[in-house]
Amino acid sequence: MSDTELTAQQLAEACADSMFSRDKASQGLGIRIESVAPGRAVLTMTVREEMVQGHGNCHGGFIFALADSAFAFACNTYDEATVASGCSIDYLGPGQQGDVLTATAEERSRRGRTGIYDITVRNQHGHDVALFRGRSYKIRGTVRRLEETAAESQA
Repeated sequence: MSDTELTAQQLAEACADSMFSRDKASQGLGIRIESVAPGRAVLTMTVREEMVQGHGNCHGGFIFALADSAFAFACNTYDEATVASGCSIDYLGPGQQGDVLTATAEERSRRGRTGIYDITVRNQHGHDVALFRGRSYKIRGTVRRLEETAAESQA
């Protein structure tokens, strides 16, 4: 099927598959893609023992990484290579060892080369853990072409 025959949903899924195959950081954290759609992504991560900080809660950096990954997958669903230009996070409650955290990223605005995405991180009980806002910037290239370029450079 050619790119022009792909539906928007199929394109979003193809982009997520392509990106995740190269995303060693998300893979190493045990992050899983639950779903993607144009401008949207839902990712999960289980809080492991080595993610717990000195106060007995999930280290904020791991929560940030989950939210940032959801942001990346949401803003790259159009096969236009997009990176973060800035972001912020507010921590609302702790994550505990064994919690399954879910980051839901939703596009709020996408115009020209920039976009705004809101990501909510919740635990398995539906309690809010963090709110993240990311600002995206479209660069040159396509998401799936990056995969081909990487494969060519390894050959």
